[in-house]
Amino acid sequence: MSPEAVIHIGRKAVETILLTSAPMLIAAMVIGLIISIFQAATQINEQTMTFIPKIVAVFITLLIFGPWIMELLITFTTGIINQIATVGR
Repeated sequence: MSPEAVIHIGRKAVETILLTSAPMLIAAMVIGLIISIFQAATQINEQTMTFIPKIVAVFITLLIFGPWIMELLITFTTGIINQIATVGR
């Protein structure tokens, strides 16, 4: 396998990781921002208040984006397996 092929596979892997994790990370960030604004406005400084809403938001986001994430992972895995099969010939 050439160095260019390895770099291409690595780049695609990082791209796939970023795309699959982005929806959950963005949801957690938005919920955290909303809760921190609420805490600043009400002067409630409870650290555990952020965990449950973030977890719920991440799970809901995972339910919504789950099929898209699975399609992305299946496409990536199929491409890797096809590349291995063509290199082996």
